Amino acid sequence: MEVFQILAINALTVVVAFTLLWAICASIRDVTMVDAWWSLGMALMALATFLQLGGGTDRRLLLLALCSLWAIRLGGYLFWRWRDHGPDRRYVRMMEKAKEARGWSYGRASFWLVFATQAPLQFIVALPAMLGQIPPEPVELGTLAYIGAALALFGILFESIADWQLTRFRKNPANQGKVLSTGLWHYTRHPNYFGDACLWWGLFLIGAETSLGWLALPGPLLLTWTLMKWSGAPTLEFRMRKTKPDYVAYIERTSGFFPWPPKRAR
Repeated sequence: MEVFQILAINALTVVVAFTLLWAICASIRDVTMVDAWWSLGMALMALATFLQLGGGTDRRLLLLALCSLWAIRLGGYLFWRWRDHGPDRRYVRMMEKAKEARGWSYGRASFWLVFATQAPLQFIVALPAMLGQIPPEPVELGTLAYIGAALALFGILFESIADWQLTRFRKNPANQGKVLSTGLWHYTRHPNYFGDACLWWGLFLIGAETSLGWLALPGPLLLTWTLMKWSGAPTLEFRMRKTKPDYVAYIERTSGFFPWPPKRAR
């Protein structure tokens, strides 16, 4: 019963937070800040779980700390990018198409196409940070948890370096219209997405030593599939093919997700 109560409170927290954020975004007619909330909302669920359990074990502290570190770093970066770059073109086109094809208002389109879809996805992906905290046993962190912590820290670092490299590249006017293919981007077309996946698989491993932790498996599976096959890489690469002539050649020689030495040019 305690498990369902905790998850129910967290689910309600997600609904309330997304509803408030939707009201703000609809009023300013820009939903871009939802990207920053994607990570911050997961940290909120990890914190809500921790507080409901009354704090406690090293495992709970570790899950909360790693999730919060990732969320604050990524959420802060995405919020800065929104303020620096302005509205995300993906969302702008989405809202325009909804108005043209369906006659929807901005509020209606943003609610159903953005917030109503992201809320349940956020809850599912965050399962490792919630379910891994609930069982009090085992108290001691085992080998799997240490491997998970190392993988999570690696993911945060990998993603942070990738975002830093991309920011520097975009800030240089000489790179206008060019493709970033150096640094981590030399080995994978999506190092930031790969880092994201490492973080959540790491959190899953930390919780997997508990009786409920294995039930969080849908979280990292859904995130990985989303990044590789749905709204992550496919959406970005569809746009990049159209706007950057060199991107097709970049695809041919560079790994799509997992870091790997590039193929030789034909």
